[in-house]
Formats: sequence, structure tokens, C-alpha cells
Amino acid sequence: MIPTPYYLIDKAKLAENMAKMDRLRDLSGAKCLLALKCFATWPAFDVMQGHMDGTTSSSLYELRLGREKFGHEAHAYSVAWAEDEVDEAVSYADKIIFNSISQLERFAGKTAGIARGLRLNPQFSTSHFDLADPARPFSRLGEWDLAKLNAVADRISGVMIHYNCENGDFELFDQQLTRIEAEFGGFLERMEWISLGGGIHFTGEGYPLERLAARLRAFADRFGVQVYLEPGEAAITGCASLEVTVLDVLNNGKDLAIVDSSVEAHMLDLLIYREPAKMAVTGPHDYMVCGKSCLAGDIFGEFSFPAPLAVGDRLSIADAAGYTMVKKNWFNGVKMPSIVLRELDGTLTVARTFDYADFEGNLG
Repeated sequence: MIPTPYYLIDKAKLAENMAKMDRLRDLSGAKCLLALKCFATWPAFDVMQGHMDGTTSSSLYELRLGREKFGHEAHAYSVAWAEDEVDEAVSYADKIIFNSISQLERFAGKTAGIARGLRLNPQFSTSHFDLADPARPFSRLGEWDLAKLNAVADRISGVMIHYNCENGDFELFDQQLTRIEAEFGGFLERMEWISLGGGIHFTGEGYPLERLAARLRAFADRFGVQVYLEPGEAAITGCASLEVTVLDVLNNGKDLAIVDSSVEAHMLDLLIYREPAKMAVTGPHDYMVCGKSCLAGDIFGEFSFPAPLAVGDRLSIADAAGYTMVKKNWFNGVKMPSIVLRELDGTLTVARTFDYADFEGNLG
């Protein structure tokens, strides 16, 4: 048995999402770029490369990884590019997207030979969390003044509009895209390509993928543009788990099970957004599953099991691909989970393990 903790990426489940990706691309004409900020575990890229058109990045390192490990198109975005990053970014990127007009102007000379874009902030979003809302008050994410956008339209070939967040509601997407058309239509007609960002949960169960495809094609035809999507979660939802082992069982008024992992270190997004983990279990025995770090709130959640838990039991925490491996950290020096792939034939491949040398090397 492979020692826990480890992230287990199921290539067969990943392939199911890629089949939906193919259908959307075929029906809509849109191109799909993997959002590396969500998932950048490149040993799994071989299952994705033939079904996605490239990658989109939020930093120089993500950009380089996308170019070297995924291939195809590489879109370069950063909230703010540093002076010493731009030349290298241009050497990797097919398109460079600036967050502000000031950055577009500052690096106009260095980026003259590459397709350039701006981030457009429509000043609304589907986010339920202020922390992640790109349209929050005083947002630094993108330009929204139409007069300013029109003034630089001849210096760019496209825009990126990221305003969806875990949006599984097609009707809401349709309404908001219609609003974008109404408010920015004249400007968009001057573009060659438009990225509608990520956050559209089109691989989810029951999502009307065909309606989304028709809407995207109509948008592309209306403005004469190549549409891009930047799926992150949609590409990898349901494709991985975090495999852990019970280290201790105790009762403090509730039955607790402490496992050899940590929410703060290994599934940080759950802690940030105060969401419980997911487990596909049920039964009459209730436990609070807790991480092993010293953080008092290091709790995966409360779950019901078919039998009492005991030291040595293995548990599988579901939906552990997105915003996990890209955010894992060495808090408390807790052992970093290995990365394991379940191949299409069912065999397991250990892609990477971590040890003390990695911990030591990360800090000096």
C-alpha cells in the first residue's frame, strides 16, 4: 500500500471531463485554456493536452510551466508585471494580458511583437465570497471605464473578462453575458478575441452544455471574435481525492478522528472559505475528522461512517484536485502528501514524494 497522505488523481475521471470539454469546443468554436492557478499538476497533463487548447497563467512561473509542460497556446496574465519579468514572459507567451492601462503603456515597447490584451472588469460577478469577488468595492482587478478602454482599443487585440465563480446556473451566465454585450458591445466589436474567463461549471451533472455552446457561438458571431474559456475547476472537478490514515480516535463530547494530514497545509481553500471537506460515506457513526496540525480549527468536517473508526483506517477526502496541490504548504512541518496517478488501466503511479530534504530546502 502507498503510504498516506497522498493526492490520488484519477485519469479515467479526468478523461470524462475532457470528453465534455471536447463537445463544448466542437459545438461552440470556443477554445479552452487550463487555468493553472487552480490545477498545475503536470504529470496529469498527458490526459488533457489533446482536449484543451493551452494554458492561462497568473504569474511568470505558471506561464513557463504551461509553455514547457502543456504546450499549445500560452496566455500570460498577471495582476502586475515586474520590470524584470516582461522580457521572459514575452518569450513564452502567445498573448500577454495586462491588468491595467498603466501597465499596458509602461510595457508597450517590450511587448510590441506579441498579441496584447487587457482585463475588463464588468463590475459584477457570481462570487458569493467578498474575498474572491473581482467586482468588490475598490477592486484592483481590471479596467471598467469605457472611455478609457476605447482610448486604447487600437493597442490591444482582445480582452479577458473573469466574473464567474463556481457558476452552475446557465440562466445567470446568459443574463450576465447579455449585460456585458449591452454595456461594452461597441468596444468588443473592435477586438479579435475575448476570453470569458473561468468559473463556469459546465462539466457538472445536468449542466445544459449544448445551450452554453450555442450561446458562446452566438456571442462569437455577433462580435466577430475568437472566444476563449479558462476552465480550472470545470476541468478537474471530481477527479482527485486526498487519501489519509486515522492516527488517533478520542471523545471530547464528540467522537473525533485525527488523520495524518492538515486542512491548512493540504486543502487550504476549505479553511479560507470555511467550507467542509467532502466524503462519499454514510452510516450511523458520527465523527469529526481533524487534521494533525496545531491549529485549533484544523477540521475537515463532520461525517457519518458505516462502522466505528479505528487507528489505521484509511479515509478518502473527495474533490481534492482544485486549489489544493497549488496551495499545499509546509505549515507545522506536516508531511507533504505524495502525488499519485490512477492510470487508465487502473494501476497506480507515484509521480512525486516529498521528504525532509524538501522541507529543509524550502526554507533556506
